[in-house]
Amino acid sequence: MKLYRIKNRQSFGFSAENPTGQKNGGTKGKDCEKLRPCIQIAPGETVTLCDTDGPGMITHIWFTGYVGHSFVMRIYWENEEFPSVEAPISAFFGCAYDENFKDRDGNYIVLNSAKILTAPGRGFNSYWEMPFAKHCRITMENRSKKEETLYYMISGWYGEIPQDAGYFHAAYRQEHPVTKGRAYTIIDGIEGRGCFAGVTLATGMNGNNTCWVEGEAKMYIDDDQYPSMNYTGTEDYFCGSYGFGNDIILNRYQTFSGMYTGLFAIMGDNREFYNGQQRFLLYRFHEKDPVYFSKNFKMTIDNLGWTGPRYDDYTSVAYWYLEKPSKLAKELPSDEEMVMK
Repeated sequence: MKLYRIKNRQSFGFSAENPTGQKNGGTKGKDCEKLRPCIQIAPGETVTLCDTDGPGMITHIWFTGYVGHSFVMRIYWENEEFPSVEAPISAFFGCAYDENFKDRDGNYIVLNSAKILTAPGRGFNSYWEMPFAKHCRITMENRSKKEETLYYMISGWYGEIPQDAGYFHAAYRQEHPVTKGRAYTIIDGIEGRGCFAGVTLATGMNGNNTCWVEGEAKMYIDDDQYPSMNYTGTEDYFCGSYGFGNDIILNRYQTFSGMYTGLFAIMGDNREFYNGQQRFLLYRFHEKDPVYFSKNFKMTIDNLGWTGPRYDDYTSVAYWYLEKPSKLAKELPSDEEMVMK
């Protein structure tokens, strides 16, 4: 979008200070006076953060406060009873290892892309565009056993949306550990016409790290028996090469964070060649190379090293657009099953 092009739109923002998102609906406090900067969510409670009629577009979501896996975000489109987005916020924003704030160098974990930004201190930002024709509802559930704090801002605009606008979807998956010898499923059960938009992936090494990035990413489009999109390795799918530098010259993984892809964080001692028990956080967003499908879509990725199949811990969130809101294929694991240290 060109900012100099003036559109017939009205901006909105839902926050703790303006929970209804109404025009003129923010704080009645005086200058330099905070009345309600955050909310408390009780154990087992689900709160509605945004409830509004369209047409319009969600353009930015910001969260901080408690940022662990026990907070589950859900987004419902067009008054449907089922969510089209369901994921713990830590994994949605690429930080599935939510108990690990520091990377291997002792710095805050930072993801700096065009679609998701995780800023120092765990400021979670989403720039995914999320159009809706009639209605949007966004909720947050606290699945922990104690009260937690949430700071939030959900902003966008009301106005005409394109007739061919699709609905944003996102779904969480995990295997702790991956079944040895069987591909990890990033996403399946997607039915309809749409576009695969990307994935965030967290991997935890179990045992010696014998080049875990040998696994191929495979995309099955419209009843494929064999993948139409077949990448040659895990680091290749995430647009790197040679073990992100670990295979040649440096013998040490090097992080990077670009507009659409990155290996943005490593946790654990990485100074020794192929040292085990490391944690890696990656993302790939198909902004410039979208993957279109007409009937259905599935994506898998192998957990494979030089010595053969592995049994590492994999956690992911897939993102896609569909021509109409769709129910997600699988339910979330329990809060206890999501613990990743």
